[in-house]
Amino acid sequence: MSRESVTCLILGGGRGTRLFPLTASRSKPAVPIAGKYRLIDIPISNCIYSGLNRMFVLTQFNSLSLHRHISNTYKFDSFGGGFVEILAAQQTMENQEWYQGTADAVRQNLGLIEHEPSDLILILSGDQLYRMDFRDMIRLHRETKSAATIAALPVDEKEATACGIMQIEHDGQVRNFVEKPKTRDALEAVRTDPDWLEQRGIRAGNRPYLASMGIYLFDRKVLVDLLSRIEADDFGKGVFPSAISDPQTRVQIYPFDGYWEDIGTIGAFHKANIDLTRMDAPFDFAADNKTIFTRPRYMAPSKIAGSSLSDCLIADGAAIGRGSVLERSVIGLRSQIGDNVTIRESYIMGADVFEGDRRIQENRREGRPNIGIGSDTIIENAIIDKNARIGRGVKILNRDRVQDSDDHGLFVIRDGVVVVPKFSVIPDGTEI
Repeated sequence: MSRESVTCLILGGGRGTRLFPLTASRSKPAVPIAGKYRLIDIPISNCIYSGLNRMFVLTQFNSLSLHRHISNTYKFDSFGGGFVEILAAQQTMENQEWYQGTADAVRQNLGLIEHEPSDLILILSGDQLYRMDFRDMIRLHRETKSAATIAALPVDEKEATACGIMQIEHDGQVRNFVEKPKTRDALEAVRTDPDWLEQRGIRAGNRPYLASMGIYLFDRKVLVDLLSRIEADDFGKGVFPSAISDPQTRVQIYPFDGYWEDIGTIGAFHKANIDLTRMDAPFDFAADNKTIFTRPRYMAPSKIAGSSLSDCLIADGAAIGRGSVLERSVIGLRSQIGDNVTIRESYIMGADVFEGDRRIQENRREGRPNIGIGSDTIIENAIIDKNARIGRGVKILNRDRVQDSDDHGLFVIRDGVVVVPKFSVIPDGTEI
């Protein structure tokens, strides 16, 4: 399979309201994860390790930081023909609307797709955490002579009610696609025989439903035809149900049973990051010597002065003062943490710049906390976004176990997690 035979489209997503306020000034794929990466690094790295180097990233909301990250990170030599290019939503003579959904985002770029030299189009999401060698999916697609192939993950009954679930024939051809089945009859109709999964090396157990992962592989001509005649805005809700009903259009599943996390909510994002701090973390950024790529930075090592750390990820350029206790937490790039600070099950995203002596003196004159975490502060179950200024003696504990709240100005609470937005200033002694 030549590199030129597949073009990858990575969808940047919509407004990212469920990840707000992390998406207040950045798109979902640009949200930092694990201290030093961005979510967009996951699908791009998967493509590179799969031998696929023609990638377009479709964006429309808060795209600046994503554009900057991609342009500073992914540079291919002129002989390999590879690229990662941004396709920002734009008004044209034919269309003056924003992307209305996954299918519409691709449809608005059909002019480009029609003239691509590739015969296959791989469509990916920009906000998922997983590893996959797409060559296996491509091989199955060609062997079964399918028009489209959908990556599918076995899930249990509770998860199935929030996913697009597929009913399949014995050969793996999709017979029906049901978006978020709720009733017992609807679930039973799309149940997969666990023996079918076992024969393919997947131990389903109590996971007899095959959920779409939002990873699609199309014959290019078929994709152009489907989007030209089917007006649906989303693949799951409209395009696939219509395609499956056509006996001339074979839609195949590609079963997958590795780690996969859809980073769609604050709760899911927080949990995914905290899980990464475990020695037996479910996702390894350097598994099998295949390191997830990200922007190369030239920063000094982190400094830790007489503190206690347990199950933590510490990114480059961090400084942690004396007497601090950090447990099950992610400490991002350039994080500055004072003395006697306690941080538990939290993600401190760090900073975009180091504050020099002159700026620190100015902060002192203005009575403004430095960027970072002030001394004698306690933070638990929280996300502190980049460039936030947390004063001395601050307590972020959510003692009342509030699940969701927007009424505070300085912070929000989502899924029980306190989120301090980017550039926020939390004065000395504040209790949250």
